[in-house]
Amino acid sequence: MRFLRSPDFLFSVFLITLMCVTPVRAANDSFSTEELLKGFEKTVFGLEYRSWSWRPYLVKKFTQPVTFYVHNLSRRDRTRVVHRFVREIDRRIGGLKTGITNDPSAANFEVYVVDRAQYVSVVQRDIYKNERAKVPGRCLVRVVSGREGIKRSSAVIVSDEGEFLFKRCLVEEILQGLGPMNDNQDLTHSVFNDASRHSRFTVFDQIILNMLYDPRIRPGMSKKQTEPLLPLVARDARRRVR
Repeated sequence: MRFLRSPDFLFSVFLITLMCVTPVRAANDSFSTEELLKGFEKTVFGLEYRSWSWRPYLVKKFTQPVTFYVHNLSRRDRTRVVHRFVREIDRRIGGLKTGITNDPSAANFEVYVVDRAQYVSVVQRDIYKNERAKVPGRCLVRVVSGREGIKRSSAVIVSDEGEFLFKRCLVEEILQGLGPMNDNQDLTHSVFNDASRHSRFTVFDQIILNMLYDPRIRPGMSKKQTEPLLPLVARDARRRVR
């Protein structure tokens, strides 16, 4: 994860991660409320890679509908798969509305599907806007956020290095582009764990995203501000995820 400071206090988060496009059909009582609270803390208030940034340990989320545009640059057309996952997000996360556009200028979340040979050039040209930038990671998402929430996100997903990597990258990068931006190896039920073998939108992660997009959780809140709210938020999110 790398951050770029801007004059109006925006910060850009670059999340380098490794990701199925359908949710895991697991019981939502297979983990405790305590695990959910710790999972929220580790994903929402942590940062996978950080050099420096403006106040990174605050809630980051979209406060407006998220409109996706897919740039399919790979030899294999993955557009339908990405669209299917976007629609799944819309059904699975309360408090968040997603849509798909055919006009990239109308999108606030762009997804670039590339082959490995294209990865560096696409990240430099379209994500970093710097042709000499070093490009880390196997897949990547950039989040630009400010005091009022996430303004836009851009993800780069590699298509031609096997189905597991494609699916894991697709799920993790897009979900992290919505706000829970950290990975942690203690999160055994989550795709936000590079040591796990999850490649699906797990029930655990569905609950974490529903907690984040609960209206009681606002952009810019600190961990301390969310703590008294989270037990009730977790209870309500668990009820929504079946």
